[in-house]
Amino acid sequence: MNILHISAECYPIAKVGGLADVVGALPKYQRELNVTSNVVMPFYNNKFTQNNSFDIVHEDQLILGYDTLSFKILKLTNSNLEFDLYCVDIPELIYKEYVYSADDTERFLAFQIATLDWISSWQENPDIIHIHDHHTGLIPFMMTQSYKYKSLRFIPTILTIHNAQYQGWFSHRKVYLIPEFNFKDVGLLDWNSIINPLAAAIKCAWAVTTVSPSYMNELKLSANGLENLLNQESDKCIGILNGIDWNVWNTETDDYLIKNYTKSTVVSGKKANKEWLCNEFKLDIDKPLFAFIGRLVGEKGSDLFPEIFKKALAENDISILLLGSGNKETEKQLTALLDTENYNAYIGYDEKLSHIIYAGADFILMPSRVEPCGLNQMYSLRYGTMPIVNAIGGLKDTIIDLEQEDGFGIRHYGVTITNVTTAISRANSFYQNKKEFVKNSKKIMAIDHSWNNSAQEYINLYKSLKK
Repeated sequence: MNILHISAECYPIAKVGGLADVVGALPKYQRELNVTSNVVMPFYNNKFTQNNSFDIVHEDQLILGYDTLSFKILKLTNSNLEFDLYCVDIPELIYKEYVYSADDTERFLAFQIATLDWISSWQENPDIIHIHDHHTGLIPFMMTQSYKYKSLRFIPTILTIHNAQYQGWFSHRKVYLIPEFNFKDVGLLDWNSIINPLAAAIKCAWAVTTVSPSYMNELKLSANGLENLLNQESDKCIGILNGIDWNVWNTETDDYLIKNYTKSTVVSGKKANKEWLCNEFKLDIDKPLFAFIGRLVGEKGSDLFPEIFKKALAENDISILLLGSGNKETEKQLTALLDTENYNAYIGYDEKLSHIIYAGADFILMPSRVEPCGLNQMYSLRYGTMPIVNAIGGLKDTIIDLEQEDGFGIRHYGVTITNVTTAISRANSFYQNKKEFVKNSKKIMAIDHSWNNSAQEYINLYKSLKK
């Protein structure tokens, strides 16, 4: 079976969020299950593309509305990704240092057209085309409706929704950019009187998945306007929990860590990484360390962080460390707190620092209002660090509260200052029982959230569509 993943992001080539981690890991695990699984993505002007080699495997021109653009398909030649990576190079539109911009309609539409033009030239079609989020959402529509792609219309397509809040909306005035189709079918593109690529993908794809079962259920109640559509299409919808790449996130081999460790050496290993963090950020090694890693946006609950941190520090003898960036007002407020004792922040992102925080922190905070799957809680479990989460989406599916049978984390219900600080106080109390705390750290390191099970679930879905 030959699977082609099409995505705007893929780790380690270009990463903005969890989408990249998924697309960078799932094909590897599918290949381990004897499925040929490869990735197509845009060719960005970033450190990865500058420092690696590519071969040209296809050259052509594409039509985007009234414009003709040259493009190349480049194949990565000198990497150990464990799958084949193909990049679509359209210099006028895509070859930028950024992944996303204010108006990406033309950029990502050209990427999708070039990809389908290239696939149309293949002597043998892929068995499944697996698209990810709205950036690739017009592919199922074009494959089934655009005249030029009629040879592709019987290839099954799967859409995975990583985050339904972003849907790629654009005006009907730009419909001329899409390769010609029977205009009576324009309703397949429309949702609420605007072209909506994510809605079009939900309508036209053969199957729709989300990145956790609970997130699928939640979307049928709240999906930024797509609730009715998802309920209408529910027969082809399924939630499959994401996994994490256990080769990348491995405490025994992680080159970023100050000291590597295993379950049996978790105490000394985490202590070494915590000492480095506390020295670097002037925090007390003897206090429990609570950390946040991620985007400072409303979905993550970060607008409440300034008040949450002040209240939690006043009520508990703890330290707090934040790594993230996003909303400028939130960044400003969190920076203003830097004079607060037992608190520090790194505004920005640093991959090495994130790994050390997962290893050195005692608790990871995830008070998300929206969390389709969440990977941070899986990383923290892998590194023996207890997650504190709002019980929604994938957080609900992966974290069992300490007070429940076989529990190992801390849940709260709803994102308020009081709910989050109460959860922090519960965690602080648990930390004081060092014997139970260490026992729990070893327990959570053994929880298997690798891609093994999820990759097989996707393969089972592929096979069901090929029958």
